[in-house]
Amino acid sequence: MTKSTRGFSRRHAVALIGGTLGTLAAPSIGRAQAPSAIKIGYAISKTGPNAGGANTSTLPNYQLWVREVNAAGGINLSGAGRRVPIEVVEYDDRSTSEECVRAIERLINQDRVDFILPPWGTGLNLAVGPVFNRAGHPHLAVTSVTDRAPELARRWPNSFWFLGTSSQGGTAIADLLGSLAREGKIGRTVAMASSSDQFGIELSTAARAAFQRAGLTLAYDQAYPLGSQDMQPIVAAAMRANPDAFVAFSYPPDTLGLTEQARLQGFNPKVFYTAVGTAFPLFKQRFNVNAEGVMGIGGWNASSPALQDYLRRHVAAIGREPDRWASPVTFASLQVLQQAIERAGRLDRAAVIQQIQSGTFATVVGDLKLENNILNKNWWVGQWQDGEFHGIAPTTMEGARAPIVPKPAWRAAQ
Repeated sequence: MTKSTRGFSRRHAVALIGGTLGTLAAPSIGRAQAPSAIKIGYAISKTGPNAGGANTSTLPNYQLWVREVNAAGGINLSGAGRRVPIEVVEYDDRSTSEECVRAIERLINQDRVDFILPPWGTGLNLAVGPVFNRAGHPHLAVTSVTDRAPELARRWPNSFWFLGTSSQGGTAIADLLGSLAREGKIGRTVAMASSSDQFGIELSTAARAAFQRAGLTLAYDQAYPLGSQDMQPIVAAAMRANPDAFVAFSYPPDTLGLTEQARLQGFNPKVFYTAVGTAFPLFKQRFNVNAEGVMGIGGWNASSPALQDYLRRHVAAIGREPDRWASPVTFASLQVLQQAIERAGRLDRAAVIQQIQSGTFATVVGDLKLENNILNKNWWVGQWQDGEFHGIAPTTMEGARAPIVPKPAWRAAQ
């Protein structure tokens, strides 16, 4: 059922084996009587500049998880003595923090959902963090990268940061480039571009310090406004600096634009790294053979049987592949939530938060345990190799591949 209420798009849906259940009354937290459904809500960027990322990394995993949980009969509540299906309440946050905050408040105060899933992106997760905290909802900030994570985890003990910190990201790419320089595979000059939003500011700040520690020199360092559509000036200026490596802390539209402009202008440094969107299936589809050798944020262990099974299920349910970074981690965060609810045995948010804080969980990315509410084992550098986006750094991650350097030269558009 879909209807529009005060500018929001709302959907209640409960899928059961062999049928569909209509809109159900919301259960009360801690009610002795078994609830008829577990009401889970989220605000997601279905429109606006964040829609591409949200519709690749986040929304498909919400849909896959709900489908699989309900196909199994629901989430097991031992206190109720049975499995209980999920009912979904969904809003479009329109890629703005104001709409997102309003939608989350509506989910809490009017829809009275049992649990809320997070929005897509660093900025929106930071914007809604105080609202989650005041309401006592677990906040799975799975697509948020910030050096404030340790501080925020202390301030908001209900918040959980699944992609780590900006410093971890900056250090990973700097360590890789420093290692390649010591091996004589590249020189020590780097050109860096970054979006001027929270994500780009934090990653570029962390990278500057990490590049200096690694003995690398920034020959070009420029921010550009979020939402910029013309990447030609950025690429032209970076090309004039004649760097050995190009690093961009970019969002999906910028990632595609920077890569296309680099190809058109013949800008072919030995290392070409772009951020969010490089791991998307769309990147491979868009650039075909020219994706080969491009590095970017994220990666995964393509030889993992659990991830290959997740890939098959995602394609079967959604009709397309997941990305090779935030998608599996997002699905893993939902597995964490489910297992925490089942261990609590009832719809008690405080008990669920305690379980997430202290537990170890079996997920598609392996056994997962958060340290002080932060997941510190993450891929930060991947590379397209033979049609797959393999994780290459940190090298301590299981399944890490050796990088291909130098990147093959761009070819004519296929």
